[in-house]
Amino acid sequence: MPESSKVQIPIWQPIFTVIFLAAFPLLILALAGDWRWIEGWIFVAIFWIFSLVTSARMYFKDPALFSERFSSPVQKDQKAWDKIVIFLVIISYLAWMVISPLDARRFGWSPPFPFFIKALGTILTVGGFWLFHETFKENTFAAPVVKMQGERKQHVISTGVYGVVRHPLYLGASLYVIGGALLMGSIVGGLFGFLFVIILALRSIGEESMLRNELAGYNEYMHRVRWRMLPYIF
Repeated sequence: MPESSKVQIPIWQPIFTVIFLAAFPLLILALAGDWRWIEGWIFVAIFWIFSLVTSARMYFKDPALFSERFSSPVQKDQKAWDKIVIFLVIISYLAWMVISPLDARRFGWSPPFPFFIKALGTILTVGGFWLFHETFKENTFAAPVVKMQGERKQHVISTGVYGVVRHPLYLGASLYVIGGALLMGSIVGGLFGFLFVIILALRSIGEESMLRNELAGYNEYMHRVRWRMLPYIF
């Protein structure tokens, strides 16, 4: 990876990452109020396994991306409009994470979901995390904020999953939240997940406006790969 081996990661960053990734999904079970909730543990297990594998790969193979991914959601070179949008992304995601277990387990606002719906949710959740892994493997410039990375010699990435859709990370996040709501059995969580997906879709439009104007070769890439997030739809 470009310049990646020269990046020095502060010792606190991997420690914080491990603690955060270990503790954060447990919020699902705490909000559910049932530590024996099978669907909750399936979700947590998927989160843990993929997060560990993906983060470890970034740390050892692409420390520049590791440092970037766990940096502040508000940065100096970030586009001004994205400082507002990233706030909406975070709020809608946290709302999804809080509402889903409250609905599915603690209060039971949604009716019980049949097994095949929860199985489909599991597949979508795994697919979302797999796309995260593949995106970070292909694209060392996959920053959490919308900005140009001239100091890292940013260029167009068109290999792997980027040969199918232009924003595989957003597609992965969409599968993850919709699949997670289905796995847990929450209609209300699914609605918040849909809101999250809409915000990501709008963000992708703004991001591409920047890339067309500021990243050499992106216009040609858009002609080769037609779809932003979902083939034949968007």
